[in-house]
Amino acid sequence: MDDIELEKLLKDIESDRVERKESAGDSDKIRQAICAFANDMPGHNQPGVIFIGVTDDGSCAGLNITDKLLLTLANMRSDGNILPIPAMTVQKKVLCGCEMAVVVVQPADAPPVRFKGTTWIRVGPRRAIANSDEERRLSEKRRHKDLPFDVRPVESAKINVLDELIFRQIYLPSAVAEDVLRQNQRTLEDQMLASKFAHPGPPVCPTNLGILSIGKTPTDWIPCAYIQFVRFAGGTLTDPIKTSNEIRGPLPELLMKLDEILKINIQEALDITSADKEIRRPDYPLEALQQLARNAVLHRSYENTNAPIHLYWFEDRVEIQNPGGPFGQVTRINFGKKGIYDYRNLHIAAVMKELGYVQRFGIGIDLARKACKVNGNPDPDFAVEDAFVSVTLRRAS
Repeated sequence: MDDIELEKLLKDIESDRVERKESAGDSDKIRQAICAFANDMPGHNQPGVIFIGVTDDGSCAGLNITDKLLLTLANMRSDGNILPIPAMTVQKKVLCGCEMAVVVVQPADAPPVRFKGTTWIRVGPRRAIANSDEERRLSEKRRHKDLPFDVRPVESAKINVLDELIFRQIYLPSAVAEDVLRQNQRTLEDQMLASKFAHPGPPVCPTNLGILSIGKTPTDWIPCAYIQFVRFAGGTLTDPIKTSNEIRGPLPELLMKLDEILKINIQEALDITSADKEIRRPDYPLEALQQLARNAVLHRSYENTNAPIHLYWFEDRVEIQNPGGPFGQVTRINFGKKGIYDYRNLHIAAVMKELGYVQRFGIGIDLARKACKVNGNPDPDFAVEDAFVSVTLRRAS
């Protein structure tokens, strides 16, 4: 949007595409506004704008627009509170003689977008929480052909391939605030539609996201959706196999099993530094293995391949390989650099965040590197190819 269009919106007191804030003090209300504009309930198919540093009538509030303020606003996009991650820009502007921060939010391709599990929309000039009918209408707005893989409908499957127990007892309590759950009067079908685990059809059917997240047997529909774990008694693929396992199941079960296998395969060495003090050091830091393995689940390609994730545990190293090369703004050249990240499976990332397996977006590799350094392991070694990404974690010496 150019400055002329922004100034026109700033002056339009009646527009429901605009929200004005004198400061960024109430960050939750700004996030609610971002969520509401992303959902584009009125169907403008145009961006919504939040002007920060102006009063309700559009006059200047005299706010000092610092780099720290702009960074704080930009971080609202990917701090995990608004899911799926909205498309937005943050800029410092001088409009009508007033310095301000301008947040431009694009309509989401796959609404509903939620802030802390709650769907916010615009109702005229104000924000409101969407009711069940409005959530259904948002779900129906999804552009079928433009949908990313994880929220595409699996039209050959029926809704009963999804596990109601996992949805009610594991997913919902993790994803939705307790007070919102208590007030929720929507049907199970409406709840699954709102979570993007189902597609409105007709007929209503599961999405790839639903099958991967709460499907009874995900690999019946997505054959590559498992992790092949093999532990070798040596350093090559031709050495004898100590143990092997195919880690399968919906995401909560798969990630729990993955953690268990990592924990039981880590070995600790006893380091006696003095007569009265013993230090036990693992050969691999658990946090590094978790971050790298979860990254493989999150970033892998589930399309056009039947290959699983490979987790190979050798005597001197652990190798993790996932199908699918770098995606979006991530390239072979900038892979692993701070602040450079993108998501092939945006909604899978959201589910993993809601389940507690992702704390913040874009920092998994940094956390793994830090854990390796503290434990005395070499830095993880990445190989980035067009068709796959692999990482090698070497044993602590």
